[in-house]
Amino acid sequence: MGLIVQKFGGTSVADADRIRNVARIITETYRRGHQVVAVLSAQGKTTDELITQAAQINPKASKREMDALLATGEQVSCALCAMAIEALGCPVVSLTGWQAGVQTDAQNGNARIRKVDTERIQKELDKKSIVIVTGFQGVNKFGDITTLGRGGSDTSAVALAAALHADLCQIYTDVDGVFTADPRTVSGAKLLEEITYDEMLELATLGAQVLHNRSVELAKHYNVNLEVLSSFTGDPGTQVKEVVRRMESSHVSGIAVDKDSSRIALVGLKDEPGIAFKIFSMLAKRGINVDIILQSIGRDDTKDISFTVEKGDLDAVKSVLEENRDSFHFDHMDINDNVAKVSIVGAGMINNPGVAAKMFEALYNANINIHMISTSEIKVSVLVDLQEADRAVQSIHDMFFSREEDD
Repeated sequence: MGLIVQKFGGTSVADADRIRNVARIITETYRRGHQVVAVLSAQGKTTDELITQAAQINPKASKREMDALLATGEQVSCALCAMAIEALGCPVVSLTGWQAGVQTDAQNGNARIRKVDTERIQKELDKKSIVIVTGFQGVNKFGDITTLGRGGSDTSAVALAAALHADLCQIYTDVDGVFTADPRTVSGAKLLEEITYDEMLELATLGAQVLHNRSVELAKHYNVNLEVLSSFTGDPGTQVKEVVRRMESSHVSGIAVDKDSSRIALVGLKDEPGIAFKIFSMLAKRGINVDIILQSIGRDDTKDISFTVEKGDLDAVKSVLEENRDSFHFDHMDINDNVAKVSIVGAGMINNPGVAAKMFEALYNANINIHMISTSEIKVSVLVDLQEADRAVQSIHDMFFSREEDD
């Protein structure tokens, strides 16, 4: 039998009954002869509630103290789950991130894992114990608690699976796996039996919320055998792997929507070499990630550049651009935060012309206007009005997946 890492999200451990359900899943795996390391998130909306409490005490609390506070959520869920497993008669130990050897850099609030020292976990496994580890957290070289940012528990689980050379890493969620679109909002969304790392990474980056992109990057880099499945149904989920079996007609694997985008247009830029470099290198220095970029043809010695950023970065972007207005030589800024990015992803797109045209046809039929377009070998993204986003996803999904059935 092998070593399995299982991760359970906040909804899976939201209350006592769900914690007992998670304990049952873990112990059943253990009793089948596997070694089990389980990674847990905080219960339900605990993290949000802790953030609210902190704001009531000190709205400008240091990131170090915020990490010390937020890390307690996972400690509670892990201790409770360990108690539930004890009640089922299995040996178990719960470990914090630092006890489990998760070593990170010193960036509080969004730390990166540098190394996992597996000595303590391995000792507990050798004792035939189930090991429960707090997700989302680690310790830096100064001995301070750090947290890994959004989706951090997914990253914790994959990092532990890689370090322990686990046979399988299972990510348990509140849906049955990875779908062609969000089944909670898109009619007819279909469960995928398998998907490539690259496709999953694109979908995660583009707004799909099943897995965090950092966890997929780690899984791809270390070739972690990854499965996404439901903690409520017990049904097989979606395998995430390097190569998948796919029928030739399946050019698109999934559709994602990101409603956290804002579009900025710099109008009347001086048409001279290096201006794009000046703008985007300055934004990069401030840690601002830029996504879709569109540059117009020069006219009268000027041009326009449009690009998208996350809504949370909008104020910082405006500040940088205004501070450097004389250097960048633009006439004015045009900002629209009432937009959404809709994307199709599929490894089969690279060898199949016409996939983008099919997407545009779906939007045309739905009378939805496209503001910007971005493409790569395995994805096409468009910017549309925010109020049209859900209808755009449904129209595109119907075009690709309803027609597949008809064919």
